[in-house]
Amino acid sequence: MDEIKTSDISAENRAEILNIIENFRLMDDTFMSKVFEDKACAELLLRVILNRDDLTVVRVVSQFELKNLQGRSARLDIYAVDEHGKQYDVEVQRSDDGAAPRRARYNSSLLDANLLNPGDKFDELPESYIIFITEHDVLKGGKPLYTVNRTISELDHAIFTDGSHIIYVNGEIRNGTALGELMQDFFCKDPREMHYKVLSDRAGYFKKDKEGVDTMCKLVEDYGEKRARQAAELASNERAVRMANNLWNKGERDLQQIADLTDLPLDEVKKLFEGKTA
Repeated sequence: MDEIKTSDISAENRAEILNIIENFRLMDDTFMSKVFEDKACAELLLRVILNRDDLTVVRVVSQFELKNLQGRSARLDIYAVDEHGKQYDVEVQRSDDGAAPRRARYNSSLLDANLLNPGDKFDELPESYIIFITEHDVLKGGKPLYTVNRTISELDHAIFTDGSHIIYVNGEIRNGTALGELMQDFFCKDPREMHYKVLSDRAGYFKKDKEGVDTMCKLVEDYGEKRARQAAELASNERAVRMANNLWNKGERDLQQIADLTDLPLDEVKKLFEGKTA
């Protein structure tokens, strides 16, 4: 782990970051990813959601990146593996769009595509769970939890035992059940008010303990700098595209020349003017 140099953070920035950390909830993916990279926390999470007390997590990774054959990647909030090799992808989604059914399908297929090596038999494909914890009742059924499995229509909707499962946890229902109390903890800013001690201790470490707070400060600052760089790159690309369009409108038809003048990749310039009359 890189050394955390909190001295590099100005007093003004640190005060602002500390306020952000104080208001973090487990529903905020930056905070959630740090809390649940701890195996005990991930194990509790899966045990409550799946209503199992015999589940043991042997591996957990936060912000785990997977890619498809086309090179498109997906970053999983929490990726976990239990002692039987079952795979879990847990996503926190505050936006309904982020938990769309086809997003669940994509994550499931992407996880499957990365689980078999050349020569492996298909029956070696492990059981997988895609779990969305949503701020709102995305599926609009008023249920605390929705379990999605493939079924066979012609066999009275018998379960198609392909080993893939999709689960939606409705964050709006925060009642006195084990799952409801877990959801209360997900929306709680003060670790002392959490129901589950393992979550309270872990969240408290990142909010109250100096070492934990310093870790979060560095993480938040790095995230802010990354977002700023992404915004600057996007703005720069938009300016380059506008410049390319202006050159085209002024009669420039040499695509390599446009690429050279705008610093856009030639392939991007070709796509930009594809189908336009030369």
